[in-house]
Amino acid sequence: MNERRRRLLAAAALGCVGVGSARAQDEPTALEKVRKRGSLSVALYTAMPPFHVDGRGIDVELARALAGKLGVGLSPLPFPAGENMNDDLRNMVWRGHYLGYGPADVLLHVPVDRPLMAGNPRVQIFGPYYRDQVMLARDLAKLPDLPSLDALGKGAVAVPGQTLAGWLMLGADGGRYREQLRTNWRDGTEAAAALARGEVVAAAGQASELESVLGRDERFAIEPLPLPQARNGWVVGMAVKNDATDLAHALQAGLNELVAAGRVREIFTQAGVRWRSP
Repeated sequence: MNERRRRLLAAAALGCVGVGSARAQDEPTALEKVRKRGSLSVALYTAMPPFHVDGRGIDVELARALAGKLGVGLSPLPFPAGENMNDDLRNMVWRGHYLGYGPADVLLHVPVDRPLMAGNPRVQIFGPYYRDQVMLARDLAKLPDLPSLDALGKGAVAVPGQTLAGWLMLGADGGRYREQLRTNWRDGTEAAAALARGEVVAAAGQASELESVLGRDERFAIEPLPLPQARNGWVVGMAVKNDATDLAHALQAGLNELVAAGRVREIFTQAGVRWRSP
């Protein structure tokens, strides 16, 4: 009797698995949901110049172009950055924020980084579209050459304090330049603006930030920060839920077409930023 009961329970369990599989097969895929809805929901970092500020920026235009490649409209979902990238992937890609917004179909500006991928199995990170780097902008009239940071002398340097550029400059050459750093800037665009106003002789920040402010001004040079730690930079791409494979493939195909057509380069150029292929 016990053996018969075990067999009946096993058969019932198999039946439940079969029903669940059928339902899973009937469930629309991520790409099908996007096309049925008629819009692509894209998570965009707020206050991230030149990629997104008040509804405008490089990532906004790229998101719009990607949505167009899918044949749908754009539904932007701006959000403030969390404590770390893991928080952002959880809140905006696979679970949603505890305040009630998200997740989006895709998050832009995600570091394409193997440790980050390994630590977040619930998402797919793909589609690299830009390589950023910490750079130094300088006033050519005051600093015609900069073979090393030693050439800064005692000149004041603008740098956003709580950023990679800030940490690199604070620690450079054993902290030699700490006293001449002006760190009361939120990001590299503000530091670049201080340089443009003549308040400092140089400004450190991300290449994209500095170029968006100074890239068209021949009075300034923008070059890689002459430190080994700043040599390679980092690549950014996008992220979707781990099971949204068809959406990831469609977005990657769309990105490839936009790159081949020169549209990605054009989007960056319009923002005054030199597109650096990942």
